[in-house]
Amino acid sequence: MRKVYYLSTCDTCKRIMSELDLSGFEKQDIKTEPMTADQIEAMHALSGSYESLFSKVARKYRALGLNEKQLTEEEMKQHILDEYTFLKRPVFIIDNEIFIGNSKKNVEAVKQALG
Repeated sequence: MRKVYYLSTCDTCKRIMSELDLSGFEKQDIKTEPMTADQIEAMHALSGSYESLFSKVARKYRALGLNEKQLTEEEMKQHILDEYTFLKRPVFIIDNEIFIGNSKKNVEAVKQALG
């Protein structure tokens, strides 16, 4: 499976995606096509935690006062399901590997995985 979860209004996602050959990838804009619980659970199975998928830089993180709480894995999952902005993006799934976020190191790892 080759898939990318991204936000079409995110300039960083667009820049990263334009640098890669994504032919053969299923692309899911999480704003117009919300993620399902099954999809998030599949990402969790590959990443090992909801915390790795959860964005603490989302505007709503501070607005909702989440920065002052100790969130559980289940709460992070629920926030990601309820509000797409809480997914650290983009998320690439290449075969059985997951690549989460826009760090330089992560983007390089995606490039390596694509060969």
